[in-house]
Amino acid sequence: MEDAAGDLKQALPNVCDSVQIHVEVHQKSSSVAKKEDIRMNVLKLLNRHNIVFGDYKWTEFDDPFLNNNVQSVAIVDTDLKLKDRQPIDLSTSSLSLHVFHLNEEGPTSENLEEENDDITAAHHWVLPAGPPGTGKTSLCKALAQKLTIRLSYRYRYGQLIEINSHSLFSKWFSESGKLVTKMFQKIQELVDDRDALVFVLIDEVESLTAARSAFKAGTEPSDAIRVVNAVLTQIDQIKRYPNVVILTTSNITEKIDMAFVDRADIKQYIGPPSTAAIFRIYLSCLEELMKCQIIYPRQQLLTLRELEMIGFIENNVSRLSLVLKDISRKSEGLGGRVLRKLPFLAHALYIQSPSVTMTTFLQALSLAVDKQFEEKKNLADCV
Repeated sequence: MEDAAGDLKQALPNVCDSVQIHVEVHQKSSSVAKKEDIRMNVLKLLNRHNIVFGDYKWTEFDDPFLNNNVQSVAIVDTDLKLKDRQPIDLSTSSLSLHVFHLNEEGPTSENLEEENDDITAAHHWVLPAGPPGTGKTSLCKALAQKLTIRLSYRYRYGQLIEINSHSLFSKWFSESGKLVTKMFQKIQELVDDRDALVFVLIDEVESLTAARSAFKAGTEPSDAIRVVNAVLTQIDQIKRYPNVVILTTSNITEKIDMAFVDRADIKQYIGPPSTAAIFRIYLSCLEELMKCQIIYPRQQLLTLRELEMIGFIENNVSRLSLVLKDISRKSEGLGGRVLRKLPFLAHALYIQSPSVTMTTFLQALSLAVDKQFEEKKNLADCV
């Protein structure tokens, strides 16, 4: 294997040396192995496969130790390194191994008691806690997940508090500001744990900030402005801690109060998924369908990186992947939630059997995409 790797490197004169490569190692929940032992065995795995052509993930291992203790080993974020798309030589690269367990208990609710009501004000995750999705909120959760894994040498675990903005408005006049204070007191308790990296996610922040504009226009009671002022005050108090990251999302950017905008270090517009992102979404869905044998027999699908390496030439191996690439291109403009539903709709609308070939399923998926755009057009014409 090592000789073959050496021969391969000689055949690839543009192999990229001396770059930092991140390797994420998902330790099984049942495993009690020491991280150092896992790192040592993962390094042996990487020594045997030291030429990579981009991101790669192992889920099956010849090594019994890895099989018993590791769910997956993933080389990630190589697109940031491969500006010229050359292969990477792991043997000369600086490897950063991040070994982590996933928390599988799911979120808990943070409740605020108001008179006889029990208000769910936020959801609380211990990170890392599972795979991210594709929307703005999911991207924030994915960022929290990634930082928790990458900074595991500094913080033992992450805490994610997703605040339900609407719950902070009390039905009782003058009580809303108190609810905000009570919510952030709970967050402060988490921040005081210096072993925790705490993420505060305020989803749809415009529902808070719009109240401020409405108050100025005379259409919103003074209690609403108390909520916004209380949130701003509490954010200013906790953001000075080194173990806190505050994240917000909004669908209506023009509604965001400038007081919030000025406090943001990074402002990032998130548009619809690109063709490459759509391809990856579809590819993950198809892998799941093949695993469940809804698509049968299993077919090899190439990644976009692998298609690019062969110059997008059509052959028996690449044909289905190129079809998926074309479907991905015509899916541009659809949101992440819709894209993940489309394989289900393709099966429900156009397939009449419990099991189907990949060719037939891709035909159905293409029809489902066409139908989605047709429905969007019809809805737009009705407005």
